[in-house]
Amino acid sequence: MKLVLSCEHFDNKLPKQFAGLFGTNPSIQASHRAYDIGAALLFGSLTPLSDHHFTYAYSRLLIEPNRSLHHPRLFSEFSKTLSLDQKSELIEKFYKPYRNQVEACIGKVIESSDSVLHLSVHSFSPDLNGEDRNAEIGLLYDPSRSSEKEFARRFKRAIMTLAPHLKVRYNYPYLGKADGFTTHLRKSFPNAYSGIELEVRNDVLSTETCVSIHKALKQVKAAF
Repeated sequence: MKLVLSCEHFDNKLPKQFAGLFGTNPSIQASHRAYDIGAALLFGSLTPLSDHHFTYAYSRLLIEPNRSLHHPRLFSEFSKTLSLDQKSELIEKFYKPYRNQVEACIGKVIESSDSVLHLSVHSFSPDLNGEDRNAEIGLLYDPSRSSEKEFARRFKRAIMTLAPHLKVRYNYPYLGKADGFTTHLRKSFPNAYSGIELEVRNDVLSTETCVSIHKALKQVKAAF
């Protein structure tokens, strides 16, 4: 089994030609809306365990690499008013190259008769619309896929053994079957692929938390 890591919301950068995307509200670029705060720290702590790893280099408010092309929020409130040519440029020069390289890597591993565990690394905010999130870590997977269900079970147990103060929930704060990159890849690779989205609340994303998750992943990877 090969471990592939990806981080679709790694950074908040904008290409030069879209530098003015946020207009009179440039502070939005530093917010969680623009990228997953703390995800880069977590991703960096896990990459030594990976066989392959990928990061998307730009803000999700430009185009959302974790959504399918038909999703209504592929473009944000800031980019949905761009011209058709500009949107086409975002798809062809930013969205597709990133997703295609990850998918091609997974395909090559599977072609070599090996299985793939794909961990998509994310963070989430402590509250949404005034409602507190009541877990520190979420493991998103498709319950109909036995390999994903078993990995999530082992990973949760390992994390909570190493860091019992962290509450881990399945398919929280989002559903693992919702539109996303792992959902697309499950369709592309119905066999030998397991896709898990690792979600960690950004207010607990410390070095200590990352070390605990690293140790838990190392344990489960060795036995999976």
